[in-house]
Amino acid sequence: MELPEFDDLRFFAGVAAAGTLTEVARQWGVSVSAVSKRLARLERRLGVRLVNRSTRRLTLTDEGRRYAEGARDVLGRIDDLEDEIGRRRSGLHGRIAVHSSMGFGRAHVAPLLGTFEAANPDLRVDLELSHLPVAVGGSGYDFAVRVGPLPDSRLHARVLHRNRRVVCAAPSYLGRRGAPRTPADLAGHDCIVIRENDTAYAHWRFGTDANAAGVRVTGAMTCNDGEVATAWCQAGRGLVMRSLWQVAPLLASGELVQVLADVPTPSADLLAVHGADPPRRVRAVLDHLVDGLAERLPVRPVPVPGAGSTAT
Repeated sequence: MELPEFDDLRFFAGVAAAGTLTEVARQWGVSVSAVSKRLARLERRLGVRLVNRSTRRLTLTDEGRRYAEGARDVLGRIDDLEDEIGRRRSGLHGRIAVHSSMGFGRAHVAPLLGTFEAANPDLRVDLELSHLPVAVGGSGYDFAVRVGPLPDSRLHARVLHRNRRVVCAAPSYLGRRGAPRTPADLAGHDCIVIRENDTAYAHWRFGTDANAAGVRVTGAMTCNDGEVATAWCQAGRGLVMRSLWQVAPLLASGELVQVLADVPTPSADLLAVHGADPPRRVRAVLDHLVDGLAERLPVRPVPVPGAGSTAT
């Protein structure tokens, strides 16, 4: 038996709905003779009579009613399928699993993922915030947001936002101790050291990416939480080195002052580490993060009253 032809299904569904050959011909923009010939050809292919013809109306036979019902059902399913495929092509579907550090994830990644999901309601977003780094390959995450540089050049990553680290102090601290003029002067200052993953980052790096060198710093206060370290710095307890995105509002308000502003620091770009060929939904959310972070974060160090020039 021949496979059904979907054009025949649409044709006969139209015949059943119209009720007359004349109306079918009008709707299709063809002659009544052409409609009659096509109907006869369909009946020959099926081997049954589908309609009883009269000069006024077409009356469906039992086989014709069954064929019309089946045609409407099949065509409805096809239309639903095409609508679904069209939505998938124009919209975004599926799950996006994201890993991010606690601070940046809470402050920026989570809000931007929220607006992205609101605009794409067929997506499911799974965000994991952690102080511990994660390897994307085999982890179940579509991408992980981290501060660069990449530990392995073979990894695939997209820059979400350009960033670098800056050294800051409260005006009250600078009033008591003065400001360091060179990285070597840090030896005579109280520096707040941040511990991450059981490692104390007591070496602050200065210089360009290719020629960066570490300067050992010391101080009476260490902490494993960057926000606490920043609060101590605001209270005048010492100098702190933080990412620009973390302290830009405090620099702009004058609550903190950037020191060693003319001394470059290595790039600490905000990266999304992902697989080799991310699907379209992942590329779309990365675009959204790039655009959103450009609006939320400064591109370069902000001018600070009394801080002198700043490095770009």
